[in-house]
Amino acid sequence: MAPPTVAEAIRHRRSVRRFRPDPVPETLLHELLELTMEAPSSWNFQSRSVVAVRDPVAREALSRAAYGQRQPREAPLTLVFLAETGRWHEDLSGIYRAARDNRAWDEDFVHATATSGIDFQRALDARGLGREYAVKDAVIAATHAMLAASAAGLASSPMNGWDEAQVLGAIGADHRDGLAVALLLSVGYPAEQHRHPGRLPLHRVAFGDRYGESL
Repeated sequence: MAPPTVAEAIRHRRSVRRFRPDPVPETLLHELLELTMEAPSSWNFQSRSVVAVRDPVAREALSRAAYGQRQPREAPLTLVFLAETGRWHEDLSGIYRAARDNRAWDEDFVHATATSGIDFQRALDARGLGREYAVKDAVIAATHAMLAASAAGLASSPMNGWDEAQVLGAIGADHRDGLAVALLLSVGYPAEQHRHPGRLPLHRVAFGDRYGESL
């Protein structure tokens, strides 16, 4: 059977809240994470990380941190997406080297990224927007994870609403500065099937050139 197309994975994806206990195979988990981290990011600084939580005790702690939502408790896997707000402070030479080796960036672009890109991040921090930008990077990656899971026959449940300190404690990151929780995504084989609940008609949410104008 041919794997689903991107369009099919998008159209068939549904959020579920009940999961079978069957674990996600190790090879599939690694492929899922690799596809997740193919997501784009600002300046390619990749200001995001993900923790794959499978331990039942840690998943129970995540459920409590999420105000009792059952998805982390029931799903065999919950991905915790983190915004690495201080990534731009780190040694980024490996990112520049990979871009050179892959012939993706020329020397001018490497220099621009290492100067203007860092200046851009510094200006964001000065305006209090550094966390927001890192969260965007993490959420884009989470969207990749949802679609990759859908294509692999897995279901997922993106979760909002949690106590950030408790989530960081559950994954052993409460001692780290510069981390923000962007999204919890429970993943596994569905124990329920949901019909499409419908979306607003395109003319209500998509416009041409100016807000409110028809395409």
